[in-house]
Amino acid sequence: MLTLVLIATVGAWIGFANPVFHFPLAALAFPLGLAWIGFRATSWKKALKYGWFAGTLAATGCYYWMVIPVQIYGGLPWFIALPCPILLAASISLYFGLFSVGMYYAGKQIDGIPLCLLAGFSWASMEMLMGTLFSGFPWINLSSAFASWPFAIQSASVLGAYGLSGVFAMLAVALLLYSTYKSTLWLAVGLTLCLTVFGVYRVTTFDTGTPDFPISLIQGNVDQGKKWAPSYQAATVKKYSKLTLEAMRDHKSVLAIWPETAMPFYLQNMTPLRKGVEILAREAKINIITGSPAYHVTNMKKNNYVLYNRAWLMDTTGRTTQHYDKEHLVPFGEYMPFEEWMPFKKLVQAAGNFLPGTDNHPLKVNGVALGVLICYEAIFPDLAQKQVERGATILVNISNDAWFGNTSAPQQHLNLSIMRAVEQGRWLARSTNTGISAFVDPVGRIVARGNQFQAESLSLGIAPLHKTTLYHRIVGWLTFFIYTMTIAAFGFIGYTAIRYKGKIE
Repeated sequence: MLTLVLIATVGAWIGFANPVFHFPLAALAFPLGLAWIGFRATSWKKALKYGWFAGTLAATGCYYWMVIPVQIYGGLPWFIALPCPILLAASISLYFGLFSVGMYYAGKQIDGIPLCLLAGFSWASMEMLMGTLFSGFPWINLSSAFASWPFAIQSASVLGAYGLSGVFAMLAVALLLYSTYKSTLWLAVGLTLCLTVFGVYRVTTFDTGTPDFPISLIQGNVDQGKKWAPSYQAATVKKYSKLTLEAMRDHKSVLAIWPETAMPFYLQNMTPLRKGVEILAREAKINIITGSPAYHVTNMKKNNYVLYNRAWLMDTTGRTTQHYDKEHLVPFGEYMPFEEWMPFKKLVQAAGNFLPGTDNHPLKVNGVALGVLICYEAIFPDLAQKQVERGATILVNISNDAWFGNTSAPQQHLNLSIMRAVEQGRWLARSTNTGISAFVDPVGRIVARGNQFQAESLSLGIAPLHKTTLYHRIVGWLTFFIYTMTIAAFGFIGYTAIRYKGKIE
């Protein structure tokens, strides 16, 4: 069993983005190893135990970067910070343990191609639940491991990232079983051909539109440890203004996009800091999207207010009449769950607890609708789906990945963001504080990419697109179908087990 644990673990470590050696195909060893654990286990308890153990090791290797925001920026001691990725991995890995349990029972009742299909539906259902329950954290999304191979992820435009992950899991189990069931080899070959042929066709034939909407991404590379200090705020405004003017000299952009909380003060207040941004917008005749904390007074007499993590749109006259408030907040970073029982404060101390935004709509610049996603909102398919439903023709992701340092996280985050572009068939403009800033086309190709930990700008003309993908149109039915097939299959297995009690133990 330990060999199978090692197969799953190493597959995840190599398959998902990392700074040492990344080979996407290795990610198939992750579901393969977890399924193999289930097939080889002598009881459901052992399947759960070893599946959970393999998942914990795999996820810890993908989440190790969590130590940096918790210890360095959260100010917590190392003995508290070090266990954090392990604890998160251990909790998330209950899903992986249950997947192995499912394969334990399924392997005793069905075989061949039906077993592979059930593995695929189960994996897709697992990832959908992982992205929904308890706030959701679908960071280890199997299909995102293949984001650096655009042809391999085009089926996300039909199945979504979760559905495509199910197909990859199906393929992995088919490869595992081919020596026992020859039919699964044909399934593996068929899936590989379908993914490849459709992927190559879509990448080579997709109309990415007329690049008539020029954008400049401004990457400030502002020190996370200094940015909230009042003495550093004016320097931050000057830095972003300088980079924007430099970009405008070479590229006549319509819009400059600054990162999440690029302005570490309340931009809505009429202060000299805001005045500096207004002057830039008017004199350079450029629209600016920038992140900034925001507040809304709920009771003026009692001085009660609520806070939001906001993306403001400042137009060329210096007005801020449109905004987007982050909807999916980061637990312990932007708000504190169970705050009264926690022995520490939230990691971002510059402001209080944020509230999630409601009723957000795309920001409009010269008639172009920009669907905004702040920070890790880009890892949730439903938020990009909502923005496109409301008319977004371009997706915009602003983030501050300085929290992660020089780790795997920025590339993993970018890969997850790429999946949103493919799912929705939209250009993605991604502006971050320290990188990785990038322009991604609707088939997931990185057309332009910035350097990490450098203050720079990145400019490109991109195209607003109106046509929606098949995934966008059928996502509700697709989700229902995947859940229904999974529940029905395991319902049948459970019924058979009860009817022939003792047969599968």
